[in-house]
Amino acid sequence: MSDEQGFSTRAIHAGQPADASTGAVSVPIYQVSTYKQDGIGGFRGGYEYSRSANPTRTALEECFAALEGGSRGFAFASGLAGQDTLVRSLLVPGDHVVVPSDAYGGTYRYFNKVARPQGIEHSIARIADVDAVRAAIVPGRTKLVWVETPTNPLLGVADIAAIAEIAHEAGAVLVVDNTFASAYLQNPLALGADVVTHSTTKYSGGHSDVVGGMVVTARQISVAGFEDAEDRIAFHQNSIGGVAGPFDSWLTLRGLKTLAVRMERHCDNAEKVVDFLTGHDGVSQVYYPGLPSHVNHEVAARQMKRFGGMVSFRLKKGEDAAVKACAAVQLWTLGESLGGVESLIEHPARMTHASVAGTELEVPADLIRLSVGIEDVDDLIEDLREALDIHA
Repeated sequence: MSDEQGFSTRAIHAGQPADASTGAVSVPIYQVSTYKQDGIGGFRGGYEYSRSANPTRTALEECFAALEGGSRGFAFASGLAGQDTLVRSLLVPGDHVVVPSDAYGGTYRYFNKVARPQGIEHSIARIADVDAVRAAIVPGRTKLVWVETPTNPLLGVADIAAIAEIAHEAGAVLVVDNTFASAYLQNPLALGADVVTHSTTKYSGGHSDVVGGMVVTARQISVAGFEDAEDRIAFHQNSIGGVAGPFDSWLTLRGLKTLAVRMERHCDNAEKVVDFLTGHDGVSQVYYPGLPSHVNHEVAARQMKRFGGMVSFRLKKGEDAAVKACAAVQLWTLGESLGGVESLIEHPARMTHASVAGTELEVPADLIRLSVGIEDVDDLIEDLREALDIHA
């Protein structure tokens, strides 16, 4: 499909023509492992075995590539499966990675506990500070700069275009985890990134009923030594085999069709929740890229369509108050994921980011993270108000 067509048009149609045999407008779930060959090596449509390729997964990969403006998409069984395959595809022992100081706990755990013992070193940098990213690069060894923007859970914002220049000058590839923003709110490849990753479990699927990951490559990666990155990723996706199954692919594809309208509602609700939190006496700080007080608000305004549905805040009374407030809500669901239609609340220090306790990535103990859903926002605010009035 043409990049000039609108986002929702691509989300509904890219990679999803009506079924040739029946006219079905929804991509079929090809729940199959094996395909009949028309003679030895005569693959129909290139399909041989579903680890290598599956028509339902192909539809998802083509649709996602169209949404991110990339060359090719690769769907995985989880976001971390995609991350692992990407790192194995691009790096070798002795290489070095720059990792955000405010990263998803699972991402840091991967680089610290999985990649490092295999010979891939990393340094931590505050990605909201371009100079800090530049200083973290090890000349001749840094081959990958990993960026989340906004970050999890402190909603830090990276200047993608500026960091792309720094990475490319150092001969490194820039990878952007676009999970918090979604492809609807932000397109890192258009800003100079080489690869985009997603936990499609979150906003892309959007209904808390599927786990998945996605890697999308830029149409041209000009970093010396990485021009064949797409082929490397394709080879490793098949060789490692952590691929998305057909039903999971179908669920994610269905979620993408309503991503635009859901993200607009997520953003609408989040902005109103932020207004409430900034006016509450028990709240000491609110983290949201849409606030003019956010350190990189102008960068977020420049590279994001809107500011998203994720909000974090701290309580004046400390950790105990934060834990009790999380337990006191009725409508918000206490849970570790994000991006679904229902609103979630969590205590990062004891939940999603417990694995980074005692490290440079340790998060404040009085922090609460919200994934603002698409319910009636007045109900969400009233539920928060009751919990905070008692415990904050």
